[in-house]
Amino acid sequence: MRKNREIKLIFILVSVFFAGFLAVPVISVILKSFTGDGNSPSLSHYAEVLTGRGFLTAFGNSILISVCSALVTTILAFILAYAVHYTNLGRRYKWLISKAAILPMLLPTITYGFAIIYSFGKQGLLTRLFGRQLFDIYGFNGLLLGYVVYTLPIAFTLIHNAMGYIDKRFMVVSRLMGDSPLRTFRMTILIPLLGTLATSFIQTFFLCFTDFGIPASVGGRFEVVASVLYTEMLGSVPDFGNGAVVALVMMIPSIVSITVLHVLEKYNVRYNKISPIELKKGKKRDAVFGALSGAIIICTLSIFLVMFIVPFIEEWPYRMEFTMEHVQAVFEDRQLYGVYLNSLMVAAATALVGTILSYGAALVTARSTVSGKLKKVIDSIALVTNTIPGMVIGLAYLFVFTGTPLQNTFPIIIVCNIVHFFSTPYLMMKNSLSKMNASWETTAMLMGDNWFKTIVRVVTPNALSTLLEVFSYYFVNAMVTVSAVIFIAGTRTMVITTRIKELQYFNEFNEIFVLSLLILLTNLVARAVFRKLAQMSKRKENIVDMKKIRKMSLKRVAVFTLAAAVTVSGAGLTGCGGGSSEDQVIIYSNADEEAITAMENALDSNGYEGKYVFQTFGTSELGGRLLAEGADIEADMVTMSTFYVESAQEQNSMFQELSFDVDTTDEFEPYCAPITSQEGTIIVNTEMMEENNLPMPESIADLGDPVYKGFVSVTDISASSTAWLLVQALVSEYGEDGAKDVLAGIYENVGDHLEDSGSAPLKLVRAGEVAIGFGLRQQAVADKEDGLPIDYIDPAEGNFSLTESVAVVDKGDDTNPLAMEMAQCIIENGREELQSYYPNALYNGETTDAANKSTNPKVFPEKLTVDLLKQHEALSEEAKEAAGM
Repeated sequence: MRKNREIKLIFILVSVFFAGFLAVPVISVILKSFTGDGNSPSLSHYAEVLTGRGFLTAFGNSILISVCSALVTTILAFILAYAVHYTNLGRRYKWLISKAAILPMLLPTITYGFAIIYSFGKQGLLTRLFGRQLFDIYGFNGLLLGYVVYTLPIAFTLIHNAMGYIDKRFMVVSRLMGDSPLRTFRMTILIPLLGTLATSFIQTFFLCFTDFGIPASVGGRFEVVASVLYTEMLGSVPDFGNGAVVALVMMIPSIVSITVLHVLEKYNVRYNKISPIELKKGKKRDAVFGALSGAIIICTLSIFLVMFIVPFIEEWPYRMEFTMEHVQAVFEDRQLYGVYLNSLMVAAATALVGTILSYGAALVTARSTVSGKLKKVIDSIALVTNTIPGMVIGLAYLFVFTGTPLQNTFPIIIVCNIVHFFSTPYLMMKNSLSKMNASWETTAMLMGDNWFKTIVRVVTPNALSTLLEVFSYYFVNAMVTVSAVIFIAGTRTMVITTRIKELQYFNEFNEIFVLSLLILLTNLVARAVFRKLAQMSKRKENIVDMKKIRKMSLKRVAVFTLAAAVTVSGAGLTGCGGGSSEDQVIIYSNADEEAITAMENALDSNGYEGKYVFQTFGTSELGGRLLAEGADIEADMVTMSTFYVESAQEQNSMFQELSFDVDTTDEFEPYCAPITSQEGTIIVNTEMMEENNLPMPESIADLGDPVYKGFVSVTDISASSTAWLLVQALVSEYGEDGAKDVLAGIYENVGDHLEDSGSAPLKLVRAGEVAIGFGLRQQAVADKEDGLPIDYIDPAEGNFSLTESVAVVDKGDDTNPLAMEMAQCIIENGREELQSYYPNALYNGETTDAANKSTNPKVFPEKLTVDLLKQHEALSEEAKEAAGM
């Protein structure tokens, strides 16, 4: 009875934690899904999403690819785990398998797509080594490869851990009874592992089902539901209501998984004693599993070989000279040290608190006699956390905690990580505790020990290796995650993966690989430390002498927890100073690297050096923050696409009127002043054009010529405002019906290369994946001047433009007075340098440099508004349907 009271207390603490940090945010998403215009209850979002073009197809694609990936991953993970536990392969080889299998987990998933492109793409490292492209990396093939590599460490960890608790003596008994090898395998290995194998399948299924990063890079025309969610939540016109519907639909398969796991729970096997035995000799078995495991490891790790080569090449694949320039550029970043320490602190705190929470939850479900209903509650919590995409959790936290003391703080990032990654650690602990002798607590109670002492002295020492695995899992994943924290990490609480996200926006892929290697090194060192602690603390897991156990010192059990707590405290004291100081002006911006540099030069040369800090975002990401956070946003000043600034002001009334005069050639709202005018153009890879005997296009309409089929990349207007420049040009020149016809032809040629990111077409042109793209003119100009085989063609339809403006956030008494001064400084002192990259004149008295001026600059006759963008999105969707996309 006393044990149940203590268990129930743990259950209450776990339940309260997830009620506040899972249930409430999820409920906020649910309410968003049922909220129509004017905040009135409505089913309009459901009708729009479920009847929308392509949604059901994307949902079916997600199920298909996730099932295939989960099945392949579970089989491969089983082969690796079997080679370690049930063969006589050399000890060193088994050690290599165990370590290599989890290596991809030590890298940020944001780099997976880049690694696949730079390895298997048309100009990839492995493509060059083999002399030909091995397979088409876009669509089903690329997703399958990426998902398997992504989830293999998780599946292997689960199966490997569970195999360690199977008593191998039953294999001997089975053979003595005359069972066939197949029956022995089924009865002594497969059935005891059935629950774990199902767990592995379900876990990897949902990791694939909810991932967006890999589809964004190599998904091609094989659209998945996570891409739909990204488009709704973070597209060029974010629709949080539609996004909430997509998020809820993505959780439907969790109902099936709960049922499956419930049915398979009865197959969990407990052993009173686990004894090592000498495995039966089998040269064929060892040869087969040795070869299979070796092939799996080589194929997996070869994808990441490019990360160790490309950063040390001047410009892959065009200038192949060795250089340390990219590495130096990363480590010369003055913010890197603080951001890195922040990451360490967040990872350590996440691991410590997450391990304690997972252990407590697993004790309730695996080592107690409480009601089955209470156990199902925690199992359901684990499944729910596994089914919610990270970016949905991040956005839900954005909705719920904006304006509270938790906004943009380390605690909310730590809590988010714990919730996001809870499922696997909990299942690891549950599987481990379930395999232990069920009578330990009863025996200890008869010997006079209470439940708490039994857990500390008996259960915990036997679970210590799993506890360390859980700690390691949380630490590593907190170091590599980005999907959720991108929405809740502020400038002062930035972590290293959000820095990688910034570099992605600037197309700095060499620097991304360098930072990824830094994270890899950190995680390797961390895991080495955890392994050493495990070796120092580990006790034989088949101890049954209760009198001996009762004499174990509590100090030994507490060593790891105390060391972790000291690590967290020390890192926390250091990491908190890693961001910007409280009095610095925080500037949120979607500007390109050239614009950021120009603005920094203007501020530094006019006395503001060290008094500000920039944080950059993709246009849609920053737009989502502006619309969701309003005046509660961390930023003091924003530079952003003008139509987004106007929409945010209309919705949230969040900007101050400018206190200085703005003499613009066109009329702008009194709360914003333009800083740049960005133009679109056709971008070509001159080497690919020559190799494939392609004629140079002269207009956007030319991109629909069948001769370019498979060689073109453009952005999708539903996900990126860069595509709006292309659509504006077509509508202006050919009218809406003509524009739709031209777009349909372009989409047919684009195929798998209709991208969600405005910088993606240039990235693909630069990497030699396509020959032609449509993107931002100044980026192509910079690449050409840098000597790359990149050129640009100003289209006959004209170079249309989007302006970006500066605005000061109105925070009432908390408004930073320097923000307005810096906005004025940028306008009055930064325009000259800005015009060297963005030539269009915006202010009276400015002239455009003839050498840098676009051939045919044009302005769309209608005012650019969110409503007009939605109208053009609808036109694009009709063109996709006509193209069969």
